[in-house]
Amino acid sequence: MRKLLDGLYAASAWLAGICMIGVLAMVLLTIASRLLGFAAPGSDSYAGYAMAGAGFMALASTLKKGEHIRVTLFIGMLRGRAAKVAEVLALLVATALSAFLAWYSVHLVWQSWEIGDVSMGIDATPLWIPQLTMAAGTVIFFIAFCDELVLELLGRRVPPSTEDAHHE
Repeated sequence: MRKLLDGLYAASAWLAGICMIGVLAMVLLTIASRLLGFAAPGSDSYAGYAMAGAGFMALASTLKKGEHIRVTLFIGMLRGRAAKVAEVLALLVATALSAFLAWYSVHLVWQSWEIGDVSMGIDATPLWIPQLTMAAGTVIFFIAFCDELVLELLGRRVPPSTEDAHHE
């Protein structure tokens, strides 16, 4: 199971990277279209879709690598059982919030598909297509929080380092 989850997080990070390459491609296309005098309708919209996709697809990977911003002032003052309880409570809240975000993201994709919602630009892209990266990213983020919570409850979680916070 661990290998499968780590593969999921790695794949999500790769997709985030591909989305960033998509942003670059759209920006370069826009620049080239202006310099060479041809139309590239929708390239700004597609750059935005790719940027959103990059952000959402990177959520789980950055969480698992301990690269999310954490406020450790309170938990850092606790020791022993109190620290463990605070960590579990924080993970429970984060898991619940990520579940809420994932559910509504998937619901938004479904709703956009159901009503045939399209972008307002000249490209008229069906919005459920770019929204898929948001939904997939938030679902994988929720899975990552569930993973963190289970690891914490089993005593196998390696907490994010607070070393960087102490040096600033």
